[in-house]
Amino acid sequence: MNSNENALTLYNDADSSDLNFDELEASLDTDLENSLADLELLKEDREKIGNPASLSETVMNVVWEQFLNQIGAVAGEEFIRENRGLTLDLSNDAHIQTTENFEKGSIAGHNSSIDYQKRYNDWQNKFQRDEDGSIKKRYDRRANREVEVLNKDARDYIDDGRPVGSATVHKDHTISAAEIIRDSEAAAHLSQEEHSSFANSDSNLLDLDGPANESKKDLRMNEWLESERFGQKPAERFNIDEQELRERDKIAREEYERVKQEGKQRSIETGKKSQRQEAARMGKHALQGIAMSLLAALVKSIFQKFAVWLKSKEKSLSSFIDKVKEAIKKFVIDLKQHLKIAAHSTISSIASMIFGPIVRTLQKAWTFIKQGYKSLKEAISYIKNPANKKKPFGILMMEVGKIIITGLSAAGAIVLGGAIEGALSTIPFFAFEIPVLGSLASIIGLFLGALISGLIGAIALNLIDKWIAKKQKDIKTGEIIHQKSKILDIQNKLLTVSQVKLDKTKESTAHQIVSRHQQAAEVAKTKISEIEINMRSISDYSYLNDITPSKNSQDLDDILTDIDAI
Repeated sequence: MNSNENALTLYNDADSSDLNFDELEASLDTDLENSLADLELLKEDREKIGNPASLSETVMNVVWEQFLNQIGAVAGEEFIRENRGLTLDLSNDAHIQTTENFEKGSIAGHNSSIDYQKRYNDWQNKFQRDEDGSIKKRYDRRANREVEVLNKDARDYIDDGRPVGSATVHKDHTISAAEIIRDSEAAAHLSQEEHSSFANSDSNLLDLDGPANESKKDLRMNEWLESERFGQKPAERFNIDEQELRERDKIAREEYERVKQEGKQRSIETGKKSQRQEAARMGKHALQGIAMSLLAALVKSIFQKFAVWLKSKEKSLSSFIDKVKEAIKKFVIDLKQHLKIAAHSTISSIASMIFGPIVRTLQKAWTFIKQGYKSLKEAISYIKNPANKKKPFGILMMEVGKIIITGLSAAGAIVLGGAIEGALSTIPFFAFEIPVLGSLASIIGLFLGALISGLIGAIALNLIDKWIAKKQKDIKTGEIIHQKSKILDIQNKLLTVSQVKLDKTKESTAHQIVSRHQQAAEVAKTKISEIEINMRSISDYSYLNDITPSKNSQDLDDILTDIDAI
């Protein structure tokens, strides 16, 4: 029983002279206003129950979050595909081939102008191998050094179609084909066509006596000229001009060095160009991640306003345009937040460019774990929330089911997006690249994955929500009825208090009138008594003046009698 009820009980059962009816009436007025406000809130809450707007907003936000998480990874994978399957690497070693790295098999595979890996493979295939896979070597006694053993067909690409001379005068490679083939610098920086072109050039392919050429074989000119056989050097044995041959070798080697230096310079220039191209490619796909994030945010904003427009009573082109303008305005206002999300996508893009598809796989795995943990945590928190403890067990479990389905919708967006993208990628049309945004397959996969997963989640949530809504509406209807009864009770109390207050006012007024009449009578009696006394005094002296008492004396006595009767 509240204070108002206590007050009324006191009024009905005991002396109510101490009650302040003005305060009681004001208190009941306040209670009535609050109860009416609570009634309106209960009605609003009942209207919201089962409202698909809040449901779709929840699903869309969760699915959209996962959609945005994947944008960066997709942009990174698009970069790798465009980068010939190579992850991001802007280092000099990845683009600028050096002879030292070439010898060790460290290839500048990112150089998009020259296929150094093919050059290395072709070079290695020209040597014979031991059982352990290492290159065979033999000791050349005349050169006094070890040399790599070449395959029999190793020099075919140089000898094919070249002039060979006559039986007595051969066409000799001043710098031998074997030396050019074994030269790692030439292998790294010159193509096989350039090898052949130099080897058979006028500065290197010259006439030499047949027997002398057979003797020289693949020795360097100075090594051959310094060698001895039976105590004689080649100049003596073959009657050749040693000075001329040495000069010929000098000219050939100068030309050889010039050609190789040009090749090395090409390696540097093409490497730097390749670095710039890969950096530009990286920037383009990083921009793709930003553009996709911002585009997704704008589409989401427009979709929200479109949903509002569909529910509006008046649908027209002008009202639709107004909603689109509102969406764009909201997008601009929230641009700072959108840019933060875009920055996150950029980080994901660059990570995917550097580490490859494993980033997207890990990101998906992490999303599954994070979303699963988040859903579990939210479900436990929901159950433990004191506000939910009074809810029926069935409703409680259904609400927990909604939380879990929301999480599954987010995970489904990832799985479906990947599956759709993979299927569409096999169709040439969908492999078409859209500048900045990426392939059509990836864009459609992302959007359809999010959309389908969201729709499935929304349908499942809607079925659960309808069941919950029915139960909750029954509960709210009961609360509304109770609140209306409470309001009627307060209104009855107000009427009672108002009536009591009116009765009290009448009673108080009557008492005041009676009291004033009594006061007036007392005054009159006093005054008349004084007149009577005066009259008697006059009567006592009337014999002196022979005055006879008048009729007024009798009238005065009558007035006194009437006053006594009051």
